[in-house]
Order: sequence, then structure tokens, then C-alpha cells
Amino acid sequence: MRKLKFHEKKLLKKVNFLEWKREGGHRENLVMHRYHVTGRDDYKKYSSLCRMVQKLVNILKQMDPRDPFRIEMTDLLLEKLYNMGVIPTRKSLALCDRLSVSSFCRRRLSTVLVHLKFAEHLKEAVTYIEQGHIRVGPETVTDPAFLVTRNMEDFITWVDTSKIRRKVLEYNEKLDDYDAMN
Repeated sequence: MRKLKFHEKKLLKKVNFLEWKREGGHRENLVMHRYHVTGRDDYKKYSSLCRMVQKLVNILKQMDPRDPFRIEMTDLLLEKLYNMGVIPTRKSLALCDRLSVSSFCRRRLSTVLVHLKFAEHLKEAVTYIEQGHIRVGPETVTDPAFLVTRNMEDFITWVDTSKIRRKVLEYNEKLDDYDAMN
């Protein structure tokens, strides 16, 4: 690339290529970088889910607090979001109102792996998942964007044929003689 002339440099000082008006700041890029979200589509889906939940919460808040339908729908919404692991407790609608894309990103399989100490860094966790070293229950998962619910967290393990699993067991001196033969 050629060296820019003086007037070109001066024009470029006035243009910010990192922040666009319609984007509303760097929030999207920060979240995508922090949680190692590779596809922008995933971010958009999480964002639309947050908007839908916030709209639903606003509709529920407009209803009479003693209305049995509102009480039932509020309980269902809180139960669903709590079971997904997106909100910490089932106490109030205020938690649903503050729902963000980051709360969905924290439930991605790669992030949960780092939290459970299967991997030290997110990039490492994504690599393990894409290479097929991780399973959730009986199924091997190769998508790092897989959302893990609270119930599924207990069933995250290494695949039986994984070399990493074997190394971990070897390190902890728990490698079975039968496994060592294979």
C-alpha cells in the first residue's frame, strides 16, 4: 500500500472505522471477542432472544399483579430462564428485564468448559469441542455455540476415546489397566 498524502491523512482522522452510528458502540465486538463467538449470527440470535424476553416482561408488567394469568406466565418465564441458567434465581421479573447477550454467552459450551476447568482458555475449549473431545450426556458435541442448561452441566465429560482424557487420568494416577491396553 502506498504512503498516504497529507490531505488523505487529515481526512482519515475525521473518520472512525471502528465505530458506526447504527452499531451503537463497540459492545458487539467486545462480547464476541470476550466469549470467543466466531459467528456474528450467534450474537444476533442472542440479542433477539433478549429483546423478545424484554418485550414479554414489559407486557407482563402492564398486567394487573393479581391476575392469575400474569402470575402463571411469570412463573413459567422465570422457571424457563432459570433452568437455562441465564438468570441466577427465580425471584422477580427485574432479573429478566436486565437480561443481556453476555448471559447467553456464559451458557455456551466453551465458556462452561472453562468454568468447569476442562480448559484453561476459551480458545483451547473451542478447539477441544471442534475436534470432538467433549460430550454432553451420550452425544459428542462439535459446536462451541451449544447452549448448556443447568441440568446438562453435570453430564459434560471427555469422549471415551479422547487422548486428552487419557492424559488427565494418567496425570491423576487414575488410569485403569484395561484403558491402558487400548
